[in-house]
Amino acid sequence: MSADEEGRTEERAEDHTAPRGGRSSVRVSILGDDYNIRTDAPAAHTRDVAAHVDRVIRQVMSSGTVVETHKAAILAALQITDELFRARAEARDLGTRTSELAAEVRRWLPPTKRGESQG
Repeated sequence: MSADEEGRTEERAEDHTAPRGGRSSVRVSILGDDYNIRTDAPAAHTRDVAAHVDRVIRQVMSSGTVVETHKAAILAALQITDELFRARAEARDLGTRTSELAAEVRRWLPPTKRGESQG
């Protein structure tokens, strides 16, 4: 995704899909500022991502400790990145556990079902 700031506007532009499945342009609003996002992702996904960013920045700002928008955006980025890193670590752990369980189950299967060659 890439963004070009469009400035404040109440009018919402239509999604403009590029020909032959290329990138599309989706207008989103974050903290009242509109951005034109060029992306390969579905428009609904792009809007959901922007809404999440907007929500986290507003949560940071409502905590009362940060007033400046750019500082709130940086703290929100840190929070979102922390969530991403934790989710990735959890996914790795689940993958490892799944592999361990698959190996355990494989031992219970007859040799013909294990994918092992018979000698």
